[in-house]
Amino acid sequence: MPRLVAALDVGGTSVKAAVYEPVPGGLRQVSGLRRPTARGGDPARAVADQAGKLIRELTESAGPLAAAGVVVPGIVDEHAGVARFSANLGWRDAPLRELLADRAGVPVAFGHDVTAGGLAEYRIGAARGFTDAAFVPVGTGIAAALILGGRPHRAGGRAGELGHLDVGHDLVCGCGAIGCLEAVASAAALARRYTDRSGRAADGAREVMAAAANGDPDAVAVLDDAVAALGDGLRQLVTLLAPEVVVFGGGLFGAGEGLLERVRRRTAERLTFQRMPELRRAELGDEAGCLGAGLLAADLVGVSS
Repeated sequence: MPRLVAALDVGGTSVKAAVYEPVPGGLRQVSGLRRPTARGGDPARAVADQAGKLIRELTESAGPLAAAGVVVPGIVDEHAGVARFSANLGWRDAPLRELLADRAGVPVAFGHDVTAGGLAEYRIGAARGFTDAAFVPVGTGIAAALILGGRPHRAGGRAGELGHLDVGHDLVCGCGAIGCLEAVASAAALARRYTDRSGRAADGAREVMAAAANGDPDAVAVLDDAVAALGDGLRQLVTLLAPEVVVFGGGLFGAGEGLLERVRRRTAERLTFQRMPELRRAELGDEAGCLGAGLLAADLVGVSS
């Protein structure tokens, strides 16, 4: 039986794809490629068609595959094999696992991109060695992959919406609610709020963080709000689920320990009886989702290290 597995991480703008070989302690990349995400009148079929072509391309370059893992964004019900909703990709209740199975030519593991990233960080990244963990990528939005008792907690794709906890402000979120963490602490929110406050356009959250480090009062205020909101959101997460470790991903936390240390202090200040989790930066970068898809594929057919 072949030991190689394919992995596809489908994003709103591009697809990351790779072939991995399971090795002791993780996965070794054999080959990889990126392509713009396919679009079409039926977006689910367009993505499934593209996935089938990419899997064939990877087979031609790397050799026979045991299985493939495909992960997508949005609300995903892995148990049913259905992508319930994705604003970026434009589908609703798409039977993606069935569509992929018809095109892949190998067994397909289908999953959610953030959950797959969390699984990778849990098994081969910053959360390895823990039993209960949360992986929190902070980007355009804020989500959480929850690993409880060593197993992903999904609730039909509805669990882990950390970005929509109410942290007590009066801003309207893109979801329509008021007070959501995502509306003040996502990378997109930092840039947007700085532009609104200062009248000067910010080219992303890192520019705001750099301005804050240089003493820009508007940037300092916006970053202070984000840190306070993240600490308050973590307090709610810790109170309900008590993860041993919280791993932060996304470019916002990739620049160094400074922001993480501020969030750590804010969280500790807000706890009374709750267990303070270990807070760590992600180790796997933007490859986490693809690695997680590879792990799902290997698990599906029992190909292990």
